[in-house]
Amino acid sequence: MTATFAAIVWTLGLVAWFVIRLPYQRRARRIGISATQRTLTDRLALAASGIGLAVIPAFYLATGIPAAADYPFQPLLGWCGLLVQVLFLALFYASHRQLGRNWSVSLEIRNDHRLVTDGLYRYVRHPMYSSFWLWAIAQAFLLPNWVAGLSGLVGVGILFLARVGAEEAMMEKHFGEQYRSYAARTGRVIPRIF
Repeated sequence: MTATFAAIVWTLGLVAWFVIRLPYQRRARRIGISATQRTLTDRLALAASGIGLAVIPAFYLATGIPAAADYPFQPLLGWCGLLVQVLFLALFYASHRQLGRNWSVSLEIRNDHRLVTDGLYRYVRHPMYSSFWLWAIAQAFLLPNWVAGLSGLVGVGILFLARVGAEEAMMEKHFGEQYRSYAARTGRVIPRIF
């Protein structure tokens, strides 16, 4: 693998992310919301993840800036990045598909919202966040630049820390004991080993 091919892989991952998400985002706009926690913190966390996973790496690939943070490309890391990116996209697609009409980009409870506990959600409560962590890891492998490569990890870290607690509190408030029981038997983003 070459650095150019790795950059193409990263770019295709960004395009695939958009293609997967678009129909769910369009459908979500048509479904009523019964509860929301769209706060400034939530919006800033979403922005941080977008900047880290898309804006900074795209700017780097378009301009080469910051070149001072470059390090030699390692083909093995590029192949690992390709593999992790494929896993990210598969998990991202499956988590959207399994959430269906319950998905939203913000912290929201939809009308007729149901708690999804099957499929991927049988093992982890937040497989979509798991997919974002994989995306950030793939980016670190694919882009040989300390800033552009690692910005995804920073962005996802901010999103995860800012949102997951609030999201789980909202779900617990809405679903009560059903959610507490579900949370007790599943991992947040990594399956529990029994």
